[in-house]
Amino acid sequence: MPMDSKRIEELLSRYWDGETSVDEEAELREYFGRDHIAEHLKESALLFRYFGEQRRLAMHDNGFESGVLTRIIGHKGRVKRLVHNSMRIAAGIIVMIAAVWFVRTEIRKSTPQEVVDTYSDPELAFEETKKALLMISRGFGTAEQQAKKINLFNEAQEQIQGSEEVIQEQ
Repeated sequence: MPMDSKRIEELLSRYWDGETSVDEEAELREYFGRDHIAEHLKESALLFRYFGEQRRLAMHDNGFESGVLTRIIGHKGRVKRLVHNSMRIAAGIIVMIAAVWFVRTEIRKSTPQEVVDTYSDPELAFEETKKALLMISRGFGTAEQQAKKINLFNEAQEQIQGSEEVIQEQ
């Protein structure tokens, strides 16, 4: 079935404008794949033959596909390692946050609450404070007396050791 050159020119015009359908493009490829083409359409025929040749080469070229697959698989390993390491870091951060939270909670539980005034009358509070300080002072006084006794004991012990050394020398 011979193609009308007017129809081909119309299809070519629509092809260059990007308005052709897949079937119309197949019709153009079929026409330009023939041996007998109108003289004024030979330039377009060269282009369509080039596209057809490139399509055939691409379909038979397994090296390109295997190269792309190799690169994709190689990147998958890197991506997996990156995701794995990121997850490990995130887990460590979560553990640290949880530990800090638990420690702070325990510290809050163990520390006494705010001291609240137990006396509404300042004079009574002052008297109770004086009593507490006097009790502490007496405790210090008793401790000081005990320290003096220990001091006397240490001095006596040193004198005894000194006199034993004098006796041994004689």
